[in-house]
Amino acid sequence: MTQTIAPRVRILVLLLLAVTGALLAGAAPASAHAALTGSDPGQGAVVDTAPAQVSLTFSEQIAVSDDAVRVLGPKGERVDKGDPANPSGTTYTVRLLGGLPDGTYTVAYQVVSADSHPVAGAFTFSIGAPSETSVSVSAQASDDGLVGRLYGIGRYVSYAGFIVMAGGAAFVLACWGRGSGVRAVQRLVVSGWLTLTAATLALLLLRGSYTTSGAVGDVFDLSLLGDVLQTKTGAALVSRLLLLAAAALFIAVLFGAYDKREDEEKRDLTFGLAIGGTVVAAGLAASWAMSEHASQGLQPGIAMPVDVLHLLAVAAWLGGLTTLLVALYRAPADTPVDRDAVQRFSRLAFAGVVTVVVTGVYQSWRQLGSWSALTDTRYGQLLLAKIGLVVVLVAVASLSRRWTARLAEAPAPAAPEEEKQPAGAGKATGAEKGGDARAAQLARQRAAMESARQKRLRDADPNRLGLRRSVLAEAGIAVVLLAVTTVLTQTEPGRTEQEARAAASASSSSDSTGQGTGAVTLNMPYDTGGENGKGVVTVDLDPARVGDNDLHLYVEGPDGQAVDIPEVKVAFTLSAKDIGPLPVVPDRITTGHWSASGVQIPMTGDWKIEVTVRTSDIDQVTVSKNAQIG
Repeated sequence: MTQTIAPRVRILVLLLLAVTGALLAGAAPASAHAALTGSDPGQGAVVDTAPAQVSLTFSEQIAVSDDAVRVLGPKGERVDKGDPANPSGTTYTVRLLGGLPDGTYTVAYQVVSADSHPVAGAFTFSIGAPSETSVSVSAQASDDGLVGRLYGIGRYVSYAGFIVMAGGAAFVLACWGRGSGVRAVQRLVVSGWLTLTAATLALLLLRGSYTTSGAVGDVFDLSLLGDVLQTKTGAALVSRLLLLAAAALFIAVLFGAYDKREDEEKRDLTFGLAIGGTVVAAGLAASWAMSEHASQGLQPGIAMPVDVLHLLAVAAWLGGLTTLLVALYRAPADTPVDRDAVQRFSRLAFAGVVTVVVTGVYQSWRQLGSWSALTDTRYGQLLLAKIGLVVVLVAVASLSRRWTARLAEAPAPAAPEEEKQPAGAGKATGAEKGGDARAAQLARQRAAMESARQKRLRDADPNRLGLRRSVLAEAGIAVVLLAVTTVLTQTEPGRTEQEARAAASASSSSDSTGQGTGAVTLNMPYDTGGENGKGVVTVDLDPARVGDNDLHLYVEGPDGQAVDIPEVKVAFTLSAKDIGPLPVVPDRITTGHWSASGVQIPMTGDWKIEVTVRTSDIDQVTVSKNAQIG
């Protein structure tokens, strides 16, 4: 049994890396948490006279810079003047030059949502009548490239470091005081601190490029770093680093002065360490709450403390579970994790699960807003996956509780008669034959044999073996759960996604004028990989010219019959001019038929038309074809 410890630990680490890579690589680019819910003029609108300003309304407050909103004329020239203004709430305006000619104008924006995520997009409107236009709008958001991926990995690693550090320390203080002297536990908690510190420093350096250009070369730009320090997210990261200094002092005392105390003296010191550790851990958890989802939306004054409590409960549960796993496998034979410690952690974990469920229900209500968002939005689908993993984890934890109960009831296994030999037997003979050096060597050999004997006895206990296996299974599921949770924090909440979808649908359905004849029909086979996931999507674009267009989309199965699917999305990109993607969300007309009117094509060219087909809560694919328009 002891020989299989290292492979199992390595397998768990590999599982952690594999799940992280799969979720970060397989997921779409992180959605913006602030969504554009309206504009004046509206997307695709045609107005008779030139407006004095353009206004954009977002689902939450945003941070804007001097060039956060740009309005470009038909020839690509800037026609806005002055910095964006925030006259009220979540509406931002930019003034326009006077005497603008007729034609199609492009509004491009790149801002930062109040929960720390970059938001980029573009839309068009026309004065008098649509026309050809030439603009320079990047098709890639700042969080889509290498810097964005590194930032996402940094977020995952920082969560993992906090959970291991805080949960490991809580396990030692609340459940297993003798664990403060176990080298493997010390290394685990210190590794959590080092991981969180390194990840926080990396996030601070990456932040400037992440929210602006997305260029790797800007990571060490000191001017960008200075700008980051003036933001709420920068302040949160700096606060986290200061609190980590306090956490380092706490860890030093826990594994230094505390470990050297006798049991009676440890009890006197435990209370003070528990209070100080809780304050530091709560402050670290608050550094996430003050700069992410909880700080925006409904009831932020309640949501932020709830978010702190949620993260602390997760750390006590999953971090303590990780420490228990290490203790069960790596604790020395003379300091095994005892039955009382396992029982105490069982009670602590149960309290943590209850807290996670209660606070999670409240957070879900804030972020979803409706039952339909649970299945119709990416946030809701990830939340369902997280709920499923929690249910499985609790089920496996119940098995661990059963093994714990059996472990407490069963008597300790007796040593075989032939192994009940005093550790000092033969010492004199060894000393006589080989002197002091030989005696010392024999003593070390006998100590190693005694340690191996105790481990064999411990591993022979079927109840302890069952507990080890169930805790190992819990830890594996917890790794996946942590990965899903991290992706969830980077995903646009269901409430704002539905608001943005409704705004885009209303805009694409508005009345506009168009001219020209002709049409484009594209047939694109798709395969989402799930059950009933194969078929053909047909896109009809009429008249397929600059200006207004009518779009019809048909979905058929392999047998040629119309099929219903939960969702389709369309996006237009003109790579040669760096325009797009321009999103279109068609309305469902009937089984297998979606439609959108007033789809604005700003200029002629070879456009890539992408269609995202979702056939179930988790199965979707994006297919594309190019078409000459105009």
